[in-house]
Amino acid sequence: MTPDSFSDGGRYQDPELAIQHGLDLAQQGADLVDVGGESTRPGSEGVPAEIELARVLPVVEALATRGVAVSIDTSKATVARHAIEAGAEVINDVTAGSDPDMLGLAAESGCGLVLMHMQGTPRTMQERPSYEDVVREVKDFLVERALAAEFAGIDRAAISIDPGIGFGKTVDHNLELLRRLGELVSTGYPVAVGTSRKGFLGHLTGVDHPEERDVATAATTALAVMAGAAMVRVHDVESSRQAARIASAIARTRI
Repeated sequence: MTPDSFSDGGRYQDPELAIQHGLDLAQQGADLVDVGGESTRPGSEGVPAEIELARVLPVVEALATRGVAVSIDTSKATVARHAIEAGAEVINDVTAGSDPDMLGLAAESGCGLVLMHMQGTPRTMQERPSYEDVVREVKDFLVERALAAEFAGIDRAAISIDPGIGFGKTVDHNLELLRRLGELVSTGYPVAVGTSRKGFLGHLTGVDHPEERDVATAATTALAVMAGAAMVRVHDVESSRQAARIASAIARTRI
């Protein structure tokens, strides 16, 4: 619901278009439809909660009323609270609960919570990302935040962790996180992976336009599922749904 989304560039700013798109995604097989009102693309600036709420609430309410499971993509507890009241079932927080009220809200509401790693802020995260061991550092951060969420009263089963592909990472960092995804899976927390249409896929394939990176996205979906990811966040549901089903079937095969 933003004018500056990296993938669709404001195509769904109109609430009616966004609602129909959400219904289409659910029809195509999305288990959860993620609604956000603040862009987190590299270089983006934040927006006030009032603007975020005006963008997302009509869409969240309309989708939830129609039986679609909705997650609210926000780092602001006040936005999350209103979205939950409108029917959202999951908070997808790219700042892993940096708002001091977020974890308490999630505990109080009983909703699901996705905690993501990001180095820096969306405005600064891609300037000079640096790690000694990206997987170890991301894992340690996410486990610490997940334990903080449990301490706040959130059921462990309601917590998912997300390595934040493309959020303060170089191409090599992203590849290392995907190659060693099993180390995050080994924490016991469900792992969410969001690679869809991101810049590192364009760098690797030479495909400039984000909307033409769905094949590359499906490849990462298959690999993530094989490694044990519990959730993938995508733009094109059908291609990744097929990739996930095949990968899951192969992973379960025993002779």
